Amino acid sequence: MIDRRRFLTCTFGGLLVHAVGIRQARAGQAAPAGASNAVQPLGDGVSLVTSGGTNVLALSTPEGLVLVDSGTPDRVDAVLASIRQLPGEGRARIVFNTHFHAENTGANEALRGGGAVIVAHENARLWMATPVWVPVEDRYRVPRPEAARPTETFRGTGSKTLGAERVDYGYLIEAHTSGDIYVHFRDANVLAVGDVAAPARDPELDYFTGAWIGGRVDAMDRLLALCDDRTRIVPGFGPVMTKAQLRAERDMMKAVYDRTVDRVREGDDANDMLDAGVLKGLARAWTDPRRFLYDVQKGLWAHHNKLSPNVV
Repeated sequence: MIDRRRFLTCTFGGLLVHAVGIRQARAGQAAPAGASNAVQPLGDGVSLVTSGGTNVLALSTPEGLVLVDSGTPDRVDAVLASIRQLPGEGRARIVFNTHFHAENTGANEALRGGGAVIVAHENARLWMATPVWVPVEDRYRVPRPEAARPTETFRGTGSKTLGAERVDYGYLIEAHTSGDIYVHFRDANVLAVGDVAAPARDPELDYFTGAWIGGRVDAMDRLLALCDDRTRIVPGFGPVMTKAQLRAERDMMKAVYDRTVDRVREGDDANDMLDAGVLKGLARAWTDPRRFLYDVQKGLWAHHNKLSPNVV
């Protein structure tokens, strides 16, 4: 079954025939009870909405709200109720999708129906638009509805002036999926990074779409270069991070890379690496360490040309 993923064609240039991701929305990991109207001001017109199960970032402008992500499919009403508390009564002008996973794009259809433009990487649109085999679920997943898909896409970087805020955005290659982006509110000094950072749950490497641990480390290096010590970094799930916290997670991921790359080249699987203690001594708890190492192994072999000159 897993061998069917060998049609991977995710590269710098984009995808051929791909679509919706390898996980369902994890409602059980959603916002705390009583958070149905949770809106946390971050200053400079930026707010963090936590009622959507995953983080939704909102910038208030005279022309309407600029959102980053839109929560899980089962929390659409909660997200819409929360953003109605913001200036403009919840009228969304633009929605950026940091990647295509359903748990981060659940309210896309409702927001687009209200007139919002949805902006994402072209790869994210392709993953949303095409049926795809999902190994972890042992089934094909149908495309997302047309109204839930991005209406504006890009491949490299972009910039918009929205209200008084300069908003920069750019591609993070093969970090969590093949279509990750960051969104940087330059003047407010707030950086949305989607699931490229994971302070509150196991980092996920969606290897089926081309993500791998080397790509994640490279992407985190790029994010760190965009930050200063005052930057508020907003992950797709979990608390707002500092640059120091992002650097600590990056260093942890680099340690995992260093400990696994030769083992994978020599034929170790996830169980071998777990038994060898490659995750021991790292400053985080793991919910499912075997699953994480399985994704590490699969992603490394998908990028086998980067392992070593003497790949076995």
